[in-house]
Amino acid sequence: MAAHLRRFCQGVTLFSRCSHSTRGLRTIAYKTYNPKSPRFYLYGTAVATSLYFGWKWVEKNAMVEAARPTRRVTDEQTLRGLKLNHRERRFIKFSSVEYQGQLYMTPQDFIESVTDSEPRPRLKRRVLTERDLERFMQETPLLSKGSPDMFRTIFDKGIISYTEYLFLLSILTKPQTGFRIAFNMFDTDGNERVDKEEFLVLEKIFSTARRDRLNRALEGAVKQTEGEDGEVEEVLEDELQKSHVVDTTLLLHFFGKKGKQDLKFEEFKMFMENLQTEVLEIEFNEFSKGLPAITELDFAKILLRYTYLQSDQYEMYLERLLDRIPEGRGITFTEFKSFCQFLNTLDDFAIAMRMYTLADQPISQEEFHRAVKICTGTELSPHIVDTVFKIFDDDGDGQLSYKEFIAIMRDRLHRGFKQQQLREGWEGFKACLKEEMRQDVQQPSLT
Repeated sequence: MAAHLRRFCQGVTLFSRCSHSTRGLRTIAYKTYNPKSPRFYLYGTAVATSLYFGWKWVEKNAMVEAARPTRRVTDEQTLRGLKLNHRERRFIKFSSVEYQGQLYMTPQDFIESVTDSEPRPRLKRRVLTERDLERFMQETPLLSKGSPDMFRTIFDKGIISYTEYLFLLSILTKPQTGFRIAFNMFDTDGNERVDKEEFLVLEKIFSTARRDRLNRALEGAVKQTEGEDGEVEEVLEDELQKSHVVDTTLLLHFFGKKGKQDLKFEEFKMFMENLQTEVLEIEFNEFSKGLPAITELDFAKILLRYTYLQSDQYEMYLERLLDRIPEGRGITFTEFKSFCQFLNTLDDFAIAMRMYTLADQPISQEEFHRAVKICTGTELSPHIVDTVFKIFDDDGDGQLSYKEFIAIMRDRLHRGFKQQQLREGWEGFKACLKEEMRQDVQQPSLT
């Protein structure tokens, strides 16, 4: 192709010496061939004109090609162009630090990703040094020192990889009965202990699956540029799943600085319980403002904050509650935590309801209590169940449409990770505006 282009350019060099117009080209053709017949004049004019416009086409495309940069995938291009799933998008969005080109969350980033809709404003990500990682290692607590405020205590002095992010998300929705199953998935040799190598199997599984999926999505999408040596170069920065060259905060916490400690089930269970409690405490404290209880209205806002209700539907639930409980007595953290732990068994609850009411009939508070006791082995306080019925009972007859309740609570359980179809244009603008208005309504009042 290059050789043909050079020969073509040499052939039009003569014509480029005069004015770039068809008239000038026609004059050169006439003088060169000195025609004695109009046929030669017309032939020369046609050839000259074709060469002129052909040269202009080559010139234009050469300028466009030279101005086209090699595509380097940025965060925003990654989010829109590489068809990442919702969790990958959110991890990229909330990650505030990087090390050797690898994105990481801090413990504070993780907390914010499951309690806030947007990350804290920042100019750019912080690039960590080896000295930073050494300091993080020294400040990571031992497994025996774990507590329900560990992530808040570490704050931004730690790192969490993408695969660990997925692991932590799964913990938040695990019922107590699922703790043993999760532990056994790591315990590949069945010795009731998990070592560092067994734990890292999780990362390999997620990394391989994600790489395969991403490669399929990128076929034909990543721009390929031909280098001077003729080889094809793909410019793509995959910042989520490179091989880790450092120990993360979780690895240090579980297996110690030397990585030789083993993780026992009771320790694993305690970590999971502490993480669930910490996230719930943060949500509760956002509304309690230091008081021992939140209002029934605040409780409803917490339940509905991650759902995909329209603004008018959202306000309808709140107004219904205010009409039915003009003066509430408040909901304590113990009651709130018990209800949220019950939501982690929502699938079992749905099965119990389908078996209990074969005709899909609404259920009473007594039936609700019984189903919760079957699924969790514990009882919810009568007041919090009564509050739930006041929110979701459509006509005030004391009966609950459990299908509607389960559908809304699933959104709550997903904490904003339920994938929604993206809308563009005017419809997308209206949907965005409604969501922003609803977020303003959901914020706890200052009075």
